[in-house]
Amino acid sequence: MSSRVADRIAAAPISWGVCEVPGWGYQLTPDTVLREMRELGLAATEFGPDGFLPDAPEDKAETLAAYGLKAVGQFVPVVLHDAATDPVPTVEAAMAGLVAAGASTVIIAAATGADGYDDRPVLDDEGWTTLLTNLDRIEAAAAAHGLTATLHPHVGTMVETGEETDRVLRGSTIGLCLDTGHLLIGGGDPVEVARTHPERIAHVHLKDVRLDLARRVQAGDLGYTEGVAEGMYVPLGAGDVDVAAIVGSLERHGYAGWYVLEQDTILAADPATVPGAADPADDVRASVAHLLSLDPAVAGRAV
Repeated sequence: MSSRVADRIAAAPISWGVCEVPGWGYQLTPDTVLREMRELGLAATEFGPDGFLPDAPEDKAETLAAYGLKAVGQFVPVVLHDAATDPVPTVEAAMAGLVAAGASTVIIAAATGADGYDDRPVLDDEGWTTLLTNLDRIEAAAAAHGLTATLHPHVGTMVETGEETDRVLRGSTIGLCLDTGHLLIGGGDPVEVARTHPERIAHVHLKDVRLDLARRVQAGDLGYTEGVAEGMYVPLGAGDVDVAAIVGSLERHGYAGWYVLEQDTILAADPATVPGAADPADDVRASVAHLLSLDPAVAGRAV
């Protein structure tokens, strides 16, 4: 892969409001999303939720190729903490599509078993042991397919906070998907993680966040979904995440993977048919421009 950051910027359907959570706003068609990704100059994308792309692995690959897009990876939320539930078959099914499309990464979230991300149970030591064991099993399964497995700390999952992320880093060898927004909302410090654990970061979701709304979510005054609807996620450079520090630290330590632009969005209507409706492509365009504007001296490589 190119060393230039500009060649490693990828998209994700969630930036267009496409999400696996039932009732998550207006859902744009795959044609609209994939066409706009390419029009914005993005070279690659994650798959998005089940049903967004065709189910058959070969059809996934053909669909992306028809739009001139490479495949990056897939976000796969699975229950990891329940000894009675084996997450590997679900992950294996996802990996078949990733291999067929020439993708590199499977992105695991430690799902609670319930829909949505507004609540989660407390995990006991036995649950943690099961979760960490399953992460190592998934890492081995991914490696057997030539893929990289990563764990994505995510609000409303069993691995949300900075402390829980550290527990994964200590107790498993799986790589980390650094999601700069979810980690901040969960009470972690994405700048510090990028600085202290660059060797464990195998994939990056670049998000920017309004800290005022994030703190209300942290305090329980606002549900996660409500926070998204109120605009907690904003284009890169418009919020409180130090994107330049994170990218700079990773690049100086030799990170050569993708920067996936993710701005979790809930659409009220189709912007193509409703005058004045928010157009997610405008925010993605602003995020691309901000990332490309970073000083090459900060990043340590050509941007």
